[in-house]
Amino acid sequence: MILPAHDSTSEPDVVVIGGGPSGSTTATLIAQKGYKVQLLEREHFPRYHIGESLIPETFWVLERLGMLPKMKGSRFVNKHSVQFVSEHGKLSEPFYFYDHKPQEASQTWQVYRQDFDLMMLNNARDHGVDVHEGVRVLDVIFENERAVGVRTVDEAGNQREIRCQVVVDAAGQSCLIQDRLGLRQWDPVLKKAAVWTYWKGAYRDQGRDEGATIVMQTKGKKGWFWYIPLHDDVLSVGVVAPFDYLFTGRASKDLETIYFEEVAKCPGVGPRIENAERIAPFRAAKEYSYRSEKVAGDGWVLVGDAFGFLDPLYSSGVLLALKSGAYAADAICEGLAAGDTSGAKLGQWGPDYMAGMDRMRRLVCEFYDGLNFGRFVRKHSDRKGLVTDVLIGDLFKEQIDELWPLLDELRAEQSALAEPPKTQTTI
Repeated sequence: MILPAHDSTSEPDVVVIGGGPSGSTTATLIAQKGYKVQLLEREHFPRYHIGESLIPETFWVLERLGMLPKMKGSRFVNKHSVQFVSEHGKLSEPFYFYDHKPQEASQTWQVYRQDFDLMMLNNARDHGVDVHEGVRVLDVIFENERAVGVRTVDEAGNQREIRCQVVVDAAGQSCLIQDRLGLRQWDPVLKKAAVWTYWKGAYRDQGRDEGATIVMQTKGKKGWFWYIPLHDDVLSVGVVAPFDYLFTGRASKDLETIYFEEVAKCPGVGPRIENAERIAPFRAAKEYSYRSEKVAGDGWVLVGDAFGFLDPLYSSGVLLALKSGAYAADAICEGLAAGDTSGAKLGQWGPDYMAGMDRMRRLVCEFYDGLNFGRFVRKHSDRKGLVTDVLIGDLFKEQIDELWPLLDELRAEQSALAEPPKTQTTI
């Protein structure tokens, strides 16, 4: 059944597609400015989602959203640091956020995403966003290359057309607008996959190390495990490696078999889970990185994974969702106030955001190329803070770029040490 379109008096200023962190952030911040926002989410929350670890720079957006009291009152585990374990099982010196920047923002959280995302969506409701769950967006309506609304269908099969001034695509990796306009650019290097599950009663440190994210390399540096402590004595533990390595050329493609084959190659993770109880099925996902050619066009904006996905090594996913949502909301409000919803106006934040994303990507690639954090810190102890800046998500400043020549130098030294000695031949 096709229902009539809303009359103009009920039409929103902005339609947001997707109720995850990027969508709820964008919607909330626009609604705070008094604009009418309708958010359409195809699922019903709470719903499962991977990506439990926040990094400190999320604090500032959470503060703008009014989420901090809710986070502080939650049962989420406090996170104070990140630590790395080499392929040989050697632990790095912890990167303590507060020691680098002694401020409230240097403590963050490990979250159950189903709970966190529901809190964010309900917060959007609290700020006046018109939230509709169980509504799928069939298409974005374009007229003369401008987005002017969406076509939707609800769970009863009723279809509707909703007109608006700006459409925000926050639909995650569905990438409605990106795929329609052919804007997706696949990362030529970061083609990974992940297999993960959850454990109860696995080992965790105490004190301020209890909530630390631990990144553990497998032998030969073929992949790495994340180790994320959650509340209720639950640990999220998963392996990330090149897709072809994880899923081709193996005797079995059973996820459990693959998972434990990689556990056997990771001296850091095996002892931590040996006495634990697995409490969830094994899951797998492609972690192919990509991004759009641009963040916005006439009447439309992309945020979160609908713009781009970056390898989850440093837990940047929720930060990028919140940061892009905040950037987009500010540009949309400015555009609505000026009567200018052109792509140039709505996408003015794109270059700064992409530069920050590039800095995180660079450190991800350095890790896969064999970066030894311990060696770097020993050689450049005065620059440890710049690495910590990236790990906390303070990406959107040019000072970070001082890292790259130092890392190039370290890589060259490591390559020289790895080369076999040259033999002298006599003719």
